[in-house]
Amino acid sequence: MRDISVSVATKANRQTLPSVDVTIGEQADLLSSQLQSMSEALFPPTSQKVLRKFTSGEAARLIGVSDSTLRKMSLAGEGPQPETTSNGRRLYTLSDINQIRRMLAQSTRGRASVDFVPHRRPGEHLQVLAVTNFKGGSGKTTTSAHLAQHLALQGYRVLAVDLDPQASLSALLGILPELDVGSNQTLYAAIRYDDERRNLSDVIRSTYFDGLDLVPGNLELMEFEHTTPKALSAGTPGETLFFARVAAALDEVADNYDVVVIDCPPQLGFLTLSGLCAATSMIVTVHPQMLDISSMSQFLLMTRDLLGVVSDAGGDLKYDFIRYLLTRFEPQDAPQTKVAALLRNLFDDHVLTNPMLKSAAVSDAGLTKQTLYEIGRENLTRSTYDRAMEALDAVNSEVEVLIKQAWGRA
Repeated sequence: MRDISVSVATKANRQTLPSVDVTIGEQADLLSSQLQSMSEALFPPTSQKVLRKFTSGEAARLIGVSDSTLRKMSLAGEGPQPETTSNGRRLYTLSDINQIRRMLAQSTRGRASVDFVPHRRPGEHLQVLAVTNFKGGSGKTTTSAHLAQHLALQGYRVLAVDLDPQASLSALLGILPELDVGSNQTLYAAIRYDDERRNLSDVIRSTYFDGLDLVPGNLELMEFEHTTPKALSAGTPGETLFFARVAAALDEVADNYDVVVIDCPPQLGFLTLSGLCAATSMIVTVHPQMLDISSMSQFLLMTRDLLGVVSDAGGDLKYDFIRYLLTRFEPQDAPQTKVAALLRNLFDDHVLTNPMLKSAAVSDAGLTKQTLYEIGRENLTRSTYDRAMEALDAVNSEVEVLIKQAWGRA
């Protein structure tokens, strides 16, 4: 009798508990409210993220000239004038740097104009680079953000596309998905199947990085996973198939950009497949541990099978390059070095020579939704910052070389 009474009491207690959807909803609202408060404390609603200014030495390195050249231009009144601090340091904005690049490209000064302004030339196709992996936490968003910003700093016209419904890339680039992105303001607006479809140019936003634009994301992107099966079953004549819709949207704005960086979601759905079919190259981020390698193996097998179906349906899947990027790599970790050696033995040159090292600098910058390129050396431990920046620049410069090779540049 006691067991029966306990069971009845337990059932009665469970009946008084709220349903799981209510509990999860309350916790989601609580977390969202707290995150919003933290964000507003860092960046008030009336403010916008602003990129720091660069010293004359940094500006000279970015442009590819000597510091004395910039000083002479400033004294001669040529180009934008830098801000001069109380201690005599000259500071340039990224917009200033790009203006100087255009001036130097016109005068050339014994060098090709493309050395200063590396925009696409006639015959060079839009480079669409997909950063992807099946496993979350492999560093896709961090890699995408830093790569897009690096290319913008080098003078390319860059479009970052947030294909992940979680929209971490958007948040990192100053657009809060919950507050700043409304209905029909993501990539979904340009790839949807109904009469509310918009041109991609209508949802592109400028960022605080001169030369870097963003197609933001939010949970609305999940709608593509639900509407695509309906569109496939309807089989409307003349309708662009799902795997070609992202490519078709990018074609609408292709003339405005040199490189598109797509941050793919950590699953193989219709959205990811459409992004991969739009890509001309791919970077697979991988944390060098056996569990992550096993997950990546499953990702590659699934990708092969699904893209095979797309290829049979007429999809163009020729890539300029595919590379694996080791992320959060710790050279002193023996198991990680063994996994890295395994990958290099298996894939050879398909693994990027430079890994992205695990660094507290990246984590510290992320606490304030910033990247290493925008946080500045003075805000972190200098030795940690320098080590992280050296690894980051090496990775991004290696990818930049691959892009140039795809264009046929020496």
